[in-house]
Amino acid sequence: MPEQDARRDPPSERSPSELDPTSAGDGWPRLGGAPACLVLVSTPIGNLGDMTSRAVTALKLADIVLCEDSRVTARLLSAFGLRARLEPFHDHNEEERVPRLLEAAQSGQKLALVSDAGTPLMSDPGFRLVRAMVAAGLTVTAIPGPNAAVTALALSGLPPHPYLFLGFPPPRGAARRTGFAALRAAEAAGLSASMVWYESPHRIAEMLADLLTVFGDRPAALARELTKHFEEVRRGPLSALIAGVAAEAPRGEITVVLGPPDAAQTESQAESLDARLRAELERNRLREAVAIVAAETGLPRRQVYARALALAGEAEG
Repeated sequence: MPEQDARRDPPSERSPSELDPTSAGDGWPRLGGAPACLVLVSTPIGNLGDMTSRAVTALKLADIVLCEDSRVTARLLSAFGLRARLEPFHDHNEEERVPRLLEAAQSGQKLALVSDAGTPLMSDPGFRLVRAMVAAGLTVTAIPGPNAAVTALALSGLPPHPYLFLGFPPPRGAARRTGFAALRAAEAAGLSASMVWYESPHRIAEMLADLLTVFGDRPAALARELTKHFEEVRRGPLSALIAGVAAEAPRGEITVVLGPPDAAQTESQAESLDARLRAELERNRLREAVAIVAAETGLPRRQVYARALALAGEAEG
C-alpha cells in the first residue's frame, strides 16, 4: 500500500469543524469563528433533490425557524424527517416581530430564516430583520442554494451580466408601464443590462404586452416550473413570446428575462427622441415641447429637458 500523505490527517481524526470550516462543532453555521445568530437558509424551488446537507443541518439545529407559510415549511421539514419550532414571518408581521427576534438572538437562540422556496429576501421578507441584526452587531450568514432568477438567466441564452433583478412588477397596468418607462429612460442614459422579473400566470400576457410597448420587440425568455417535471424555457422576441402565451397559457411559477438593447436600438431611440424634440421645438416653446415629448415617450421630464436644451444650443450655434 502507498504511504499515507503526511500533510493530511486521516479523515477519521478530523473534527466536523475541520471538515466544514464554515460550521461550528455541531454543524451550526458560523461567521469569523463565531456561531451565527441568524442563518438565511435557501430551500428548493421545486426539486427536493436540490436541498443541501448544510441546509438540512441548519434547520435541524435551529431553535426557531422563521417561515412565510408554516404549512409549506412543515411539508419540507417532514420530507427530510425534521421537526422544528416554526414561526410565521412575512410582510405583514416582519416589522413588529423584529425586536423580539433580536432579543432571542442576543439570548443565544439560533434563528434560521426560510422563504417558501428559493433564496430568502429575494422578493421575500427578511430584509428588515437582517438590517436590524447587522445594526445590532449580531452575526448573520447564509446557506446558498436554488434561485429562480439566476437559473432563468443562465438558461435564457441572453447576456448573463450585467443584469438587474427586479422582483415582481406592479400588478396594475398603469404603474407597471410607468416602472418600465423609468427603466427604458435609464437605458437611454446608458444602462445596458439583462432584466429579470417574476410574474404570475394570470398577469403574464399583460406584462409581456407592456414590455413590448415600452421596450420594443427585443429578445427575451420566459421560464416556468424551473427544476420541476414540467420545466420549460421559451425563447425569442417578445412578439413571439406573446403569441406563444396566447396559444398556450403557461402555468406555474414564471420568470421573465429581457435582453439588453443592442447598439442599433439605443442609437435609434436617441435619434427618435431628437427628431420628436426638433419637430416640437419648431412650433412650441422649449418647456411646452419638453412636456409634449415627455408625455409621449414616458421618459423623465428632466432627461427630455436636458436633451432639448442641447438641441436648442446646437441650433443657435
